[in-house]
Amino acid sequence: MATPVSVLRLPKGPDSNSRGFDPKSPRFIALCRTSIFTSAASEVDSVELQREQQARSVLRETFLRCLLSMTNKKVQFHMYEKVKVEATFGASDIDVLNFQVSDLHTPIGVQKEALIRSQDVISFTFDV
Repeated sequence: MATPVSVLRLPKGPDSNSRGFDPKSPRFIALCRTSIFTSAASEVDSVELQREQQARSVLRETFLRCLLSMTNKKVQFHMYEKVKVEATFGASDIDVLNFQVSDLHTPIGVQKEALIRSQDVISFTFDV
């Protein structure tokens, strides 16, 4: 019997060989906006920008480590309208817009494989 393998498709970057994003693209500007304006770059703004970037990188790394530790574990998702579902976590796409899960237990039944939109999730819990 063949073992199912989850597929994670990463978007193409600005040049054909990369998986990064062009910092001047409208998508990057909309999703990755900083709270500090860099147009009038002074030394104070530079220090604040460095602090913000450091904080963001720590938070991002912590979140990615959390996603990694959730792999193949039962996760409870708390969603809008007081809906709670449980599933085995598989993967997330690069933008963390969707979660790939298996054996999704919902109030109306069980789905063998599913994608959960992250916008629909308020929080999630799992046992470490």
